[in-house]
Amino acid sequence: MSQDGNTESRKRGRPPSEAAQRRALQAAHDILMTEGFGRLTVEAVAARSGVGKPTIYRSWANAQELAMAALLVNTMPEVEAKGATAEVALRAQMRGLVTAFASTRGRQITMALAAADPESEFTKAFRNRVILSSRNAGRVILEQALARGEISQPPDLEALLDMIYGPVFFRLLVGHRPVSREFGDAIITTALLAVAPSRT
Repeated sequence: MSQDGNTESRKRGRPPSEAAQRRALQAAHDILMTEGFGRLTVEAVAARSGVGKPTIYRSWANAQELAMAALLVNTMPEVEAKGATAEVALRAQMRGLVTAFASTRGRQITMALAAADPESEFTKAFRNRVILSSRNAGRVILEQALARGEISQPPDLEALLDMIYGPVFFRLLVGHRPVSREFGDAIITTALLAVAPSRT
């Protein structure tokens, strides 16, 4: 099926149920962990999960997007946890990212990304399903913290999001230093200091 056809499929029909999405994601995760990225296809996920291919294509444009989402399944927390502060929620999210990419499959995907064409479907899937998805979740956390008066208004919210997520993806792709839980915690501490409310 062509890329255009897949996109069109996602526009038609009812939105996939959450249960179907969960089954497809879990099946994709199982294939990714046991057989590797090269064996993860929409056909294989449909066969294992019992979710039809058209339903899968309404949520993910291709196998690359599905693989990126599958890598993060079971590691990313619910960032809107009731009562969680911005610091707690952002640390939990960052630790989920670190856990995912510290795994064997995560390291393999990172190595493949380093050699991939910037305009390839693989790279686009990483940008859409990992980078932009993480930033969007972080934006929700920060906007809620602003509404509670927990942090001060940053001069530029997008720049603050870059400060939080840019370093971890830079280290993943350049590989000059390890991506660790301690590094993730340090990023959050440093970023939130920049928007700490004044104590006048």
